[in-house]
Amino acid sequence: MNEWPAHSQEIVIFVGLQASGKTSFYLQRFSLTHALVSKDAFPNARGKAKRQTREIAQALGSGRSAVVDNTNVTLEARAEIIRQARSAGVRVVCFYFESKLSDCLVRNASRIGSARVPDVGLRSTMSRLVLPSRGEGLDELWYVRMNGAGGFEVLPWEDP
Repeated sequence: MNEWPAHSQEIVIFVGLQASGKTSFYLQRFSLTHALVSKDAFPNARGKAKRQTREIAQALGSGRSAVVDNTNVTLEARAEIIRQARSAGVRVVCFYFESKLSDCLVRNASRIGSARVPDVGLRSTMSRLVLPSRGEGLDELWYVRMNGAGGFEVLPWEDP
């Protein structure tokens, strides 16, 4: 599957460590149908959360769906996005990316320049990771893992 099936407008939330495949998944599945909202796109901006909110609103206002491609590992980070989606009356879909710290550290080590995150950053993100749940107000929740051939396997979420 090269892109996610088209639905009415939606906000898609990616959850996972750095180097877990989120941006690659966006490029393979959503780049033709959804605007990309990522704090990585504005690294020097002050008030990144406010800018993210504005970019989501702009996408929705123009009739597009959006993917929020950040780590989104805390309940608080996801709650703000979910509130915004609900106030706009759109669906909320979440993809959790398998986040084995050892695998992400290896993939991150091959990144170049500013794309590479210090190892302490990945460890810090892992320490704050709260798995998503449908109880957060998500319409759909999926589990994603890399398939080893440059693609992804998308599975229905199963509560741990």
